Amino acid sequence: MADNYAHPEVLVDTEWAAKHLKDSKIRFVEVDVDFSVYESGHIPGALGWHWKEELETQIRRNVASRDELQDLLSRSGISPDTTVVLYGDSSNWFAAYAFWLLKYHGHNDVRLLNGGRQKWQAEGRPTTTERPTYPRAAYSGNGPDSSIRALRDFILPRVSQAGVVLVDVRSPKEYKGELLAPEHLPQEGAQRGGHIPGARNIVWSEAVREDGTFKSADELRALYGSQDVTPDKEVIAYCRIGERSSHTWFVLKYLLGYPHVRNYDGSWTEWGSLIDAPIER
Repeated sequence: MADNYAHPEVLVDTEWAAKHLKDSKIRFVEVDVDFSVYESGHIPGALGWHWKEELETQIRRNVASRDELQDLLSRSGISPDTTVVLYGDSSNWFAAYAFWLLKYHGHNDVRLLNGGRQKWQAEGRPTTTERPTYPRAAYSGNGPDSSIRALRDFILPRVSQAGVVLVDVRSPKEYKGELLAPEHLPQEGAQRGGHIPGARNIVWSEAVREDGTFKSADELRALYGSQDVTPDKEVIAYCRIGERSSHTWFVLKYLLGYPHVRNYDGSWTEWGSLIDAPIER
């Protein structure tokens, strides 16, 4: 394809999606943090997953467990051979997080709708408020794939280590410690502001065009290469809660084909509250 991605099969465009809305082997899922967005109108036939209530455990802070995710997939009528096409509210952050989580737990065929909800609506394509139901499936999968996830004990000995590069995908003000969260959100979460020492600040949104679609592989290679984020290194992406960094993880691993990329889903909410963790401003 024209954009020359390493794995173009993980992206679908809106035209492809429109032609496959009734394909029984494909399940479309909108992933939101504000579920009223889904309820206001979504792609016909698309299920809605709430990021916090369905993709995370509800007591301990952690991703949904294998059993929890398998139950969600079963309730969604998704079997191991179903193609899952994810999209999200304007930015595809939470869709990318769901993509990462499904890959972590071993689902084979997961894709993102390029441009997400933003592009679908901009093109005037149909939406509905009807919530579909599908027969329950019997889901069982593999995983977890620990090679795509970074935990704090994995990162601590690698801070400023040669051959390892951390990518802080938050805004410059968050990176500098001036904010603890995006400006439009409550300033809550971590006890301290700043960034992990040595981390490069490449904002997640630099990877997409104005219409929400991803930039070409050449543009992306230039973007990350300019800050020495190259495929010969072990790359760890992080943000505040792991959703924006999932987006960058997707770009590096699937669009550019970097072989060693992890998402630190604990991100700054965890790191900025750790006792004696190193911080730069």
